[in-house]
Amino acid sequence: MKKDIRKIIEILNGQNLPRTDFVQLMEGLKNPYLVLIFCILSLRTKDETTYPAALRLFELAKTPKDMMEKSEEDIAKAIYPVGFYKNKASQIKELSKKLIEEYNGQVPCDIEELCKFKGVGRKTANLTMAKGFGKPAICVDVHVHRICNRIGYVQTKEPDETELVLRKQLPKDLWLDINTILVTFGQNICRPINPKCDICKIKKYCNSAQ
Repeated sequence: MKKDIRKIIEILNGQNLPRTDFVQLMEGLKNPYLVLIFCILSLRTKDETTYPAALRLFELAKTPKDMMEKSEEDIAKAIYPVGFYKNKASQIKELSKKLIEEYNGQVPCDIEELCKFKGVGRKTANLTMAKGFGKPAICVDVHVHRICNRIGYVQTKEPDETELVLRKQLPKDLWLDINTILVTFGQNICRPINPKCDICKIKKYCNSAQ
């Protein structure tokens, strides 16, 4: 059955489900550099750990120039205990230096260009484009990948594959908001384990709930 994705997103967006501090901070950053750094911190790290680490780091530095002037030790101390915090401190310092030396201190507004930076994959690049630049981009994390497959809108095995399929069939005006909407839905209702199908507002559209 063909999925009315507009209706599904409309229903989910109208629920006003509680958003975590992590999601609220991501929505409020707007600055491409801060979004990019925030995404790097979040990799392989729980949201509740990433959020305070990002606040501490952004008190330390908010621009590539300021970050480049900080020692790796200071950066590592600020972001501890995010996953691989020492590696991420080095990565953040190196990335900031590269932005200053090769991009005039500006984050490139291009997915392929962003992916040239060490440790930046398509998920991070897409989120930077969407939340940092306000440009149409689809960030596919575990929630987006899981939910799109659960409801039967896509049939894919990997997030990168999900992104490619969504780029072909998801209306472009939904690209910017789909990540936030599905992440919030995934955290509150459509959980990885024991999803709350009994109170789900899109149950009738979902293959897995039938």
